[in-house]
Amino acid sequence: MSQTPPGRLTHLDAEGRARMVDVSAKPATAREAVAAGFVRMAPATLALAVSGQGRKGDVRAVAEIAGVMGAKRTSELIPLCHPLALSKAEVTVSVAEGGLAVTARVKTTGPTGVEMEALTAVSVACLTLYDMLKAADRGMVIEAVRVLEKSGGASGDWRAA
Repeated sequence: MSQTPPGRLTHLDAEGRARMVDVSAKPATAREAVAAGFVRMAPATLALAVSGQGRKGDVRAVAEIAGVMGAKRTSELIPLCHPLALSKAEVTVSVAEGGLAVTARVKTTGPTGVEMEALTAVSVACLTLYDMLKAADRGMVIEAVRVLEKSGGASGDWRAA
């Protein structure tokens, strides 16, 4: 299957109407994507999150599970995404300067990539962190949600600079 010509969006038909891309002719290949995001917060909020002593328990563990659940439901949330059988969805929430860093790694073997699943996993995990910590800090900022790398498929491998 050929690449989409430059300047043409795959989710629009010749008349500009939204459509789900037909991937039926594409071969199933191993696909993987890694995405990341960050929740910036006050030092006291970060300390609360790390301690696991918040009223809602271990916020990092809950956010990691929520991210996996989000990856599995991506096609229900993003209108033109294909439902995919994921072979792996792993979300990690780690302490970083100024807040919590979220990373998701998602894998499948199929005719289309998993970038959207990785991005959804990160987004849902970040939103869960906000929800669980908002009583302590409504000024948190979710930022820098992005794809870091992807592999597989006709477009090959890609890594953020």
